Amino acid sequence: MNDSILVFKFGGASVKNSEAVQNAIEILKLFPNEKILIVVSAMGKTTNHLEHLFDLFWEQDKVSFLSKANELKKYHTDIINELFSTSIRQEILSNVTTIFEDITRFYDKKCGKNKSELYDSFVSYGEILSSLILQKYIHNQLNESAWADSRELIRTDANFQKANVNWEKTIHNINVICQPQLKKHNIIVTQGFIGANSKGETTTLGREGSDYSAGIFAHALEAKSVTIWKDVPGMLNADPKFFKDTIKLDKISFKEAIELSYYGASVIHPKTLKPLQNKGIPLFVKSFTEPLESGTKIDVDTSNDRDIPSFIFKKNQVLFSITPKDFSFLIEANLSAIFLKLSEAKAEINIMQNSALSFSFLVNENQDKVKAIIRILSPTFHVKYNSSVELVTVRHYNQKTNDFVCKGKTILLEQRTRTTARFVLI
Repeated sequence: MNDSILVFKFGGASVKNSEAVQNAIEILKLFPNEKILIVVSAMGKTTNHLEHLFDLFWEQDKVSFLSKANELKKYHTDIINELFSTSIRQEILSNVTTIFEDITRFYDKKCGKNKSELYDSFVSYGEILSSLILQKYIHNQLNESAWADSRELIRTDANFQKANVNWEKTIHNINVICQPQLKKHNIIVTQGFIGANSKGETTTLGREGSDYSAGIFAHALEAKSVTIWKDVPGMLNADPKFFKDTIKLDKISFKEAIELSYYGASVIHPKTLKPLQNKGIPLFVKSFTEPLESGTKIDVDTSNDRDIPSFIFKKNQVLFSITPKDFSFLIEANLSAIFLKLSEAKAEINIMQNSALSFSFLVNENQDKVKAIIRILSPTFHVKYNSSVELVTVRHYNQKTNDFVCKGKTILLEQRTRTTARFVLI
């Protein structure tokens, strides 16, 4: 393990405006003389804004596209104007203007390329913008830092929108490029969420993939630790949007955190933890407004895992129930065919259950994917579904916790193991 390198991940909320960026500098000042690699997300809700712009591009609504692009440009230029004095503002404004010229030109691209490929090359602008602004401000305030392009570092396959990492080439690239930079500079700023395939085409690691990027960099550099700076005091036992009396988990194991993220806990990206676990690199989830507080520590120790029940809510779900049209039983061959069809529809199953005659499964409520599932399964199966249902997962449950989450709801599907209870509710 490299005790000299820390990996910090700043999410969109932690760089959403000029005050937040200034706060990031105050956090960095708490770690003088440390070698720090910063992975940064797009500022605020920029990725959502870019996704909306991409929809307008795809629909060929040029007037709305240009109007929304100007809104996004103003958002970034306002932050720059508030952060930088007149004498040093022009260079970063020039860089940002060039990026927005690229965004405008993107509208005139032909749609010959795959939609997912175009999506990845477009939404990546958010991280490029945020990393340029943050790096320039760190350099201005601390007289320190370098910028690195994660598209030159993280090598992936061509599975656009959810690319798979080529670990061998990625580890090589990060060490060849970042290690020399870290000898010259205490701070490197790079982008989360994005990489590139062997052709140099931009790819993304999936929504919220910046956490995963931090795990990749830490694994490759054998870092001392990773800290994810969030707008919460640490990892909570429930999402405060859905749950009033949340409790902070002071310390949990990689195993427990992986289970929670697998079931949908929103604090940590599901793929983030495994590369850290493999190298024994601890992960801290800390508040960017209270950086001296302890936050949550995730490491190999499992002794605290069962102390507090955790609640995970997934809203806007669709529960499908299918039965064979020929009245055959759902034997292994039928299930294999079902999974192949669901893979073809790129369906991500959140829970599933089968009987002799029916197979039920739950997916996120995405209209395109719902239509694809119905189209692909309907020739062979009777397809029924319930929209706008909710999946609740309770880790380390008891009867009181289960009664609480199911109160006033109808249970459509229920599963329990020794440690986990899951309910599909309407």
